[in-house]
Amino acid sequence: MTDRLLDVRNLKKHFPVRSGLLQRVTAHVKAVDGVSFHLDKGETLGLVGESGCGKSTTGRAVLRLLPVTSGEVLFREKNLLALGGEELRRARRNFQMVFQDPFASLDPRMTVSAIVGEPLAAHGLASSRAERDDRVVQILEEVGLDSSVLNRYAFEFSGGQRQRIGIARALVLHPSLVVADEPVSALDVSIQAQVINLLAELREKLSLTYLFIAHDLSVVKHISDRVAVMYLGRIVETARTDVLFSSPLHPYTQALLSAAPVPEPGKKSERIILKGDVPSPLNPPQGCPFHPRCFRVMDRCSREVPDLVERKEGHFAACHLYD
Repeated sequence: MTDRLLDVRNLKKHFPVRSGLLQRVTAHVKAVDGVSFHLDKGETLGLVGESGCGKSTTGRAVLRLLPVTSGEVLFREKNLLALGGEELRRARRNFQMVFQDPFASLDPRMTVSAIVGEPLAAHGLASSRAERDDRVVQILEEVGLDSSVLNRYAFEFSGGQRQRIGIARALVLHPSLVVADEPVSALDVSIQAQVINLLAELREKLSLTYLFIAHDLSVVKHISDRVAVMYLGRIVETARTDVLFSSPLHPYTQALLSAAPVPEPGKKSERIILKGDVPSPLNPPQGCPFHPRCFRVMDRCSREVPDLVERKEGHFAACHLYD
């Protein structure tokens, strides 16, 4: 039996395009176009894909940071998209986000104490200033900082330290679900491993569940239990991490993995070079969204959109090759 924490069903987020004197809606950018996935308690799902494929928009839409066009987001079997007002505010204690840029996501006018303690004040979870400070110090120690940083400002810290502050702010409410939106891509390579290992340790220690958004395959392989691959607003393949990296089914996933550096001197991998550019989500191609660039394209691919179907046990792929 599994403890299903999050279930996303056919999620869509379309941004309107306005033009003309009256600014009428003339088209839509289909940033997320029918995404479905699930997360069990204590699991880490890595969401990967090229820049602009809709990964970050998916994460923000799941947490209701963006209005959703259609679909369902079930958190512990309760549809978050149906909540509003005080009910939504109470639910937000259970899911938080770690943003990509640790400098842009921290208010430069606030001290560390105020930044990390703000969620406690917003949800009324600290009856006094002393209690709030105690909880702030406790979570700062969990992320590798101490009480000496309480009265300092974000610009006084390095990038890695700022991201630790951002992680502390996300975890101070003891959420069940954390969406980490490329949390190490803005950091030096020497610091990335420290932050990734910290997130892995905190997952075990605090019983966290992660939706980990990234484009670095080596990072995703290190921290994820399962991986979902996105292309042009859709999930095209998902499987356990070891299975996906050893035997990818979708041609897009195969091309992504072939582009990853091989960490063995002298060993070369056969690189799959994709033709053309990523189509615009404003005008996606008919049929399979990947077919204009696919090296295994068939006539059927330009006419029919493939469904995300289980091809092997626990291994799903949206590709006509396996029908």
